[in-house]
Amino acid sequence: MKHTYIVSGMTCNGCKASVEKSITSLEDVTNVTVDLETAEVVIEMKNHIKLSKLQEALSSKYTISEKKIEKVTMFDLSKEKSEIQQLFPLFLIFGYITIAAIISAINPWNMNDFMLNFMGLFYIVFSFFKLLNVKGFAMSFGMYDPLSKVIPTYGFVYPFIELALGIFFLMRFQIFASLVITIIILGITTVGVTKSLLDKKSIQCACLGSVLNLPMTKATFIENSIMILMAIFMILQ
Repeated sequence: MKHTYIVSGMTCNGCKASVEKSITSLEDVTNVTVDLETAEVVIEMKNHIKLSKLQEALSSKYTISEKKIEKVTMFDLSKEKSEIQQLFPLFLIFGYITIAAIISAINPWNMNDFMLNFMGLFYIVFSFFKLLNVKGFAMSFGMYDPLSKVIPTYGFVYPFIELALGIFFLMRFQIFASLVITIIILGITTVGVTKSLLDKKSIQCACLGSVLNLPMTKATFIENSIMILMAIFMILQ
């Protein structure tokens, strides 16, 4: 069964992640979707959970109440964003990184330089967005990354690992070690992403931190896979 509630007190993506994590921890909850703009929280549950129990799971900062059912019109439905529209910032950033990596390796063309520059720029740019709100990122990351779930501190350290790897790739420093670390950390994350997609959980993707509200989709899996395949290819050369 699915119920919609209003949670007041949420002011940022860190709050959004906190509410998602708290409610998801309840036994009969199968999925939680939080819309920060409307303060709506959609909870899918096996058995009905009392409102008082939901409130107990949340921090005292938040207040949860049932949403009144309103008539849905075609105008309201037209305002919903498609998956492509939601992921537009990710595609745009990915495109800029690709173009910059091509330009830097085109004269003369060198595939190794292209891949190293791409991976370096990828890490630098993506770590920038994560570092804008490290706490918010760590909370969102911990929703699906297996290692971050076990060791929460890893979520706070992860943006700095990405930053270091980006610098190493661009400076051509410790390339082999950086490639191995890339396969390990992105491989772990991809396992979590794959599980979330298979479970059809609607959670926030933390690839661009908590600043941009991006849904977890196949695009997240694809971007991680591209980086892993590049790293494997360069190691095998």
